[in-house]
Amino acid sequence: MKYNLLNQNNDVITRLDINDVKINREISIIGKVVNKQLNNFSRREMLKIVISDSTGYCNIIFWNMAQYFNKIYNIGDLILVSGNPDFIHPEIDKIDKEDEEQFRSGKIIPKYKMNEKFTKGGITQKLLRSIIKNIFDSGILNIVDTLPPYILKQSQLDTLSVAVKNLHLPNNKKELARSIFRLKYDEILFYLLNVQLLKTGYINKYDGIRITEKSISARELYNKLPFELTKDQKKVLKEIASDLETGRPMNRLIQGDVGSGKTIVSILSMLMVLDSGFQCLIMAPTEILAEQHFRSIQNYLSDFKFDIYLITGSTKPKLRKEIFSNLQIGIPSIVVGTHALFQSDINYKNLGLVIIDEQHRFGVEQRAELIELAAKSLNIENVSPHILILSATPIPRTLSMTLYGDLDISIIKSMPKDRKPIITKVLFESERDKVYNYIKDNYKKGYQAFIVYPLVEKSEKLELKAATEHFEELQNFYFPELKLGLIHGQMPWSTKEEVMNKFLNKQYDILVATTVIEVGIDIPNANIIVIEDAHRFGLSQLHQLRGRVGRSDIQSYCFLMTKEHYKYHISKRDDEVSERNIAIIRLKTMENSNDGFEIAEVDLKLRGPGDIIGTKQSGLPNFNFLDIVNDSELISKAKIIVEDILKQDINLSNYENRILKEELLVRYGKNKSFYNIA
Repeated sequence: MKYNLLNQNNDVITRLDINDVKINREISIIGKVVNKQLNNFSRREMLKIVISDSTGYCNIIFWNMAQYFNKIYNIGDLILVSGNPDFIHPEIDKIDKEDEEQFRSGKIIPKYKMNEKFTKGGITQKLLRSIIKNIFDSGILNIVDTLPPYILKQSQLDTLSVAVKNLHLPNNKKELARSIFRLKYDEILFYLLNVQLLKTGYINKYDGIRITEKSISARELYNKLPFELTKDQKKVLKEIASDLETGRPMNRLIQGDVGSGKTIVSILSMLMVLDSGFQCLIMAPTEILAEQHFRSIQNYLSDFKFDIYLITGSTKPKLRKEIFSNLQIGIPSIVVGTHALFQSDINYKNLGLVIIDEQHRFGVEQRAELIELAAKSLNIENVSPHILILSATPIPRTLSMTLYGDLDISIIKSMPKDRKPIITKVLFESERDKVYNYIKDNYKKGYQAFIVYPLVEKSEKLELKAATEHFEELQNFYFPELKLGLIHGQMPWSTKEEVMNKFLNKQYDILVATTVIEVGIDIPNANIIVIEDAHRFGLSQLHQLRGRVGRSDIQSYCFLMTKEHYKYHISKRDDEVSERNIAIIRLKTMENSNDGFEIAEVDLKLRGPGDIIGTKQSGLPNFNFLDIVNDSELISKAKIIVEDILKQDINLSNYENRILKEELLVRYGKNKSFYNIA
């Protein structure tokens, strides 16, 4: 995807290709300390060191341990400074002339992360390099390989012993590249082995509920629908029906963009299971979204006799007790709720289908734990309910292979026929009055609007203050004749629900909000969303927020408001892309595309997988060497190799694979009860 950056005369000054973007590249400079100053600010001390090389000067600021670093670095010292181009929290090492000559000669010299204990103990980069070189020279290391010889030969890999040595002491860039590739290979191969063994272990450990009878209820609802399902929706329903017939537990993910129609697919799937006498459960991440699912299911199934229950943290004890009592009877019913659905005091009977909505933050191992809980709730030995996971967060292919490798994946990409693409425009502060006038004209036609503000700071108290101040300004000065509602993260759930219901029922014309509305709120009559300071948001969040409109056949609009100076910013084409240019790429991507998968690819390139999904929440390991963004070819090859290995030796019981099994248990031993390997 390419973008033209314009100057104030609208002349194209550069064409920026997203594939050329390189972010956070570390650089190093060698300079001499020419000045230093130790200053006091209230109770804090600040040390400023000025270094110089042949090209100019650079300031380095120390707010922590200023006295210590003042003693360490003296005028005339030669130092190596490494970090991002802005040199925020750089790494600094004092070097001598010999080091300088090595660096300037282009020789590859390792640089190690040094913690405070090393620094205080006098262990420098040079000393540590010397210690590590002596270890390798002495021959005392006995590095046992983690891969069998046939894989080393097949993939033309260095042995682990050679790779580790060349990682520390490479003679040239080619040796270093081969070493890094070998370590990347290990990381992805064993991760994908873990994922596939979890998947096959689950299938082998549990039987599924076999559902072969055609669902009369599903066919009845299908025929009553006031719209036609898309080809993708029909295809996914066939895949689900096929899963239910196999006698194996379904473990499927439905990925669909915002508004693609995952809800009706899940309701039709539940009817297939209900008609066979089983209960169904749908779990949402928030009470607001659970309430919305509850209302949607009630509306679709108003002519059917199935019981539909809502259980959240706010459900009153008397009602909870009544629901639990009804569930224990085992009558086919649908239970909607949050994580409260898996509390120990709930006893399901004949639980046949578990649907998890918007849980892209459940990782492979978290899903395995959830399956165990679901299986226990069924009270039938070695039988698991079917699992269906819904996600409105499009995930690029390489990330799907790692994050969702244990799932069968279905994609709903086509949008319902009545949905019009949302028209998105990047606008500037000088155009605010024009936007507000457009909202007023829109109101006269009977439609509603969102106005969304970002968090100015991480403090939730500041969020409350900012939202309130903007709300008062909008109500008193810009829209005095309209009714405005306010929703933010500090409100109790019951208040949020009340505000959203009033907006849904058109008691508010405009909803002023923070990002609390990001997921799951469906207001068909709202057709304008204004996102203030849009440059502060990530692409995924912008796309999710935009999805709050365009929920009907009304033409909808998304206005991305940003600072005036973005209009006139002139950029040079560099290997490095500044944060300002990255913001421009995000805004232009939103303006040019409604395709969530295309947007996700750009977001992955700009931010990396950890920031998009949250490494800890997703269960995706924090790979030390593998780059999910740029190593897609390696990931694809590793997936094929893992499939071949397990096709020939599903339990890793062959003699040649014993090394794989041993290393797998070292890395992922906590999952061994699920692997079903000897």
